[in-house]
Amino acid sequence: MSQPSIPNITPIVDLTLKESLTLLLSSIALEEISLAHILNSEAEKIQFLLGTLRSPHHLNHKSVCASELLELNESVRKTLHEVLKLEMMLYSKLDHVKELYASNHCHDHGEHCHDRGEKEKTK
Repeated sequence: MSQPSIPNITPIVDLTLKESLTLLLSSIALEEISLAHILNSEAEKIQFLLGTLRSPHHLNHKSVCASELLELNESVRKTLHEVLKLEMMLYSKLDHVKELYASNHCHDHGEHCHDRGEKEKTK
């Protein structure tokens, strides 16, 4: 089997640090919105199974047995666990962006970051 041929691509990206940080914050915000939609979907699944979901498409609701509730509970639990892991990753990503911003902000103003912290404490 032959090796794949990878073209020589040398993209030139010309972004300032501020623009890069803005893009990173935007990506975090979009991921947070996506996770909110996933959580809302999980809530609607529960409401549908319990027959409490208000919808223009009223379906005849059947009675729910305990095994169906347990199955749904396990599915929602797994989804929430995955969302939590992603939230932790996003929190870490946000911390890194804040550190980069603080580091750049200090250098722009000719201060050392530890000096800036001392000044803020004395105010």
